[in-house]
Parts: sequence; structure tokens; C-alpha cells
Amino acid sequence: MSFSTVAVLGLGKVGLLAATFLDEAGFEVVGIDQRPPRQATAFPVRTCDIGDVAVLRAELAQVEAVLSCLPYHLNRSIAETAHALGIHYFDLTEDVGTTQRIVELSETSAGLMAPQCGLAPGFVAIVAASQIESFDVCRSVRMRVGALPQHPTGLLGYAFNWSPEGVVNEYLNDCEVLEEGVRKWVSAMEWRETLYVDGTQLEAFTTSGGLGTMCDSYEDRVANIDYKTIRYPGHMDLMNFFFHELLMREQRSLAGQILTNAKPPVSDDVVFVHVSSEGHINGQLRRVEFVRSYLPKHVGGISSTAIAWTTAGSVAAVIEMVRKGSLPRNGLLKQECIPFDAFLATPTGRLFDE
Repeated sequence: MSFSTVAVLGLGKVGLLAATFLDEAGFEVVGIDQRPPRQATAFPVRTCDIGDVAVLRAELAQVEAVLSCLPYHLNRSIAETAHALGIHYFDLTEDVGTTQRIVELSETSAGLMAPQCGLAPGFVAIVAASQIESFDVCRSVRMRVGALPQHPTGLLGYAFNWSPEGVVNEYLNDCEVLEEGVRKWVSAMEWRETLYVDGTQLEAFTTSGGLGTMCDSYEDRVANIDYKTIRYPGHMDLMNFFFHELLMREQRSLAGQILTNAKPPVSDDVVFVHVSSEGHINGQLRRVEFVRSYLPKHVGGISSTAIAWTTAGSVAAVIEMVRKGSLPRNGLLKQECIPFDAFLATPTGRLFDE
């Protein structure tokens, strides 16, 4: 059965753009936040405190689906409310604990439970899964993503265009990998490597959450899978010094405040995506790659940073696919189960192929 009404919770840069994409795709969208957005919208907006479970339930009872663009620590109660109401649930979280709770809820859900629908986890897993399917036997998948300033300054070479809470989480929480067929947890900000995109030298290192449910899906099929964040050279050493030698890992909230104050957001960003896989096709060892540099766009009447439109566009395309019937309508949706060609064929998904 098709659906048309969607509540988008959190109207920051990503939430506002996701709601705009969905409105342009023909959904009946209502935006919900504690304060009204700074610009006019083509869809109605309600201001309320959704931290109040009773208020949240009353709002979600009026729609068929909810997309949370709020900080990860709020998503558990939103997912539980959506589950109780039997509506579809989508989010952008990279937090492993939150996703584990949503997986549990999906076992008895009347609607679809779809966590991790952003860029990484999210889009990057869709790309990786399409590569795996191109092999007779796939031996390794390397997933690399980074959102960076186009014109970096300072030693960190960074700007906090993404949630500081999310970045701190990724830098400190353990990372799941598959190594030689063994499922492992390794420390964040290790396994550094050098890579190049469009001639730009970059570094990549382990961070938490980017694999999503890939290890669950491919534990018996692919020997090596890992995810790393892309940064400009030197970033990892400085962040290890900040978090571990200065003990800022013990004060995560303060760490996020310090970093955001030092490296505020920029308009001219770039999202690097580098996914590579190796394996055998017709008895021959091959390597396939998907390498892109995504820049800011003017989309949906909004001038958008690269990280905002790639994140919002990914989840909007998935929601469009669910409405069309090309994805399940209940249970758990793993990102790697989304066909890449069908994703690119959606009105919003086409942006990733331009």
C-alpha cells in the first residue's frame, strides 16, 4: 500500500533540504522543530517539543512515515514511537547502539524501519553492494567517505559542516570490520592510508558506524570489509593528540564545543566518495572503483553544501523507492539491499549521477 504523508523532524540544513526534496517529489510533508526555520517553506511547519513523548506521539499519529534528522541520541524514542504507531521510520544515524535498538524493533514492526539512510552509512553501502554483486567471488570492499572544506586552512584542514556530536562519536567509538573472514572490533583513528581523488592527496582512517549492517550481510561472502573517513593529511594525528593525550575523550560534549568553535562550517565544501572492491570475474582478478567528488548545488530552491544535499538526497531517494513499491514495506531495511540502479533512477537519486 502506498503512502504519502511524511513528518520530517529537525529542520536544520539537512532536514530542511530532505523535506524540500520530498515535497517536490509529491509527498505531503510536515516539518517539525522546536523553532521555525529561517526561511519560508513550501510545506507546513509545526513548532513543538518532541522531547515530550506525548507530544511526539500526537504529531506522529497524523502521518504514515517519519524521517528523523535530529541528533542520534533522540532517535531511539522516535523509533519506538513510530513502531508503536505502526508507521514507517527513517533516520540518518551512524550510532551503532541506536541502530541495534531499531533492528530489535524491526522484528515486530508493522511499518518499515530504515536507519542509516544518509551518506555513510547509507549511500556508500548501496554503492558497495552493487560492486559485490558484480563479482563471482569478492575478496575485499573498501569504503571511504569524507566531507571537507574545499579550501582548508590550519593544521586540521577541517570544518564542522556535520554534527559535532556525530563526528566525536565516530572518532571515539570502536569500529566493526571484517578481516580475513573474521568479524572484529578495532579502535577508531587507526589503520591510516594515503589515497588520491582528482589528484588531491588525502588520508583515510578507521571511524565508527560507516559500515552500517554490511558485516551482518556479508560475513560469509566477503573476507575483508572496512570503512574509513577521508581527511586532509595530518588530521588523524592531531585528533588523536586532542582526544587521547589531552584526555578530551572524557569530555565529549566539551570536545564538540571546542572543535566547532575552532573550525566552524563553510559554504564551499566537497564530499569525497571512494569505494573500491576486488575479486574474481570469470576466473580473472579484477578491481572496480566508484570515485566521486560532490560539490555544493543549488537544489530545491536552496543553495546547499555538498554534505547537506548528499545526505538529504540519499534518504529522500530511499523514501521515494519505498512509496513506489520497489523496497519492502515492513521489517528492517538494510542499505545494502537497495538496488543502486533503482536508486539512481529516482528523481532525487539522479543527483548522484550528474
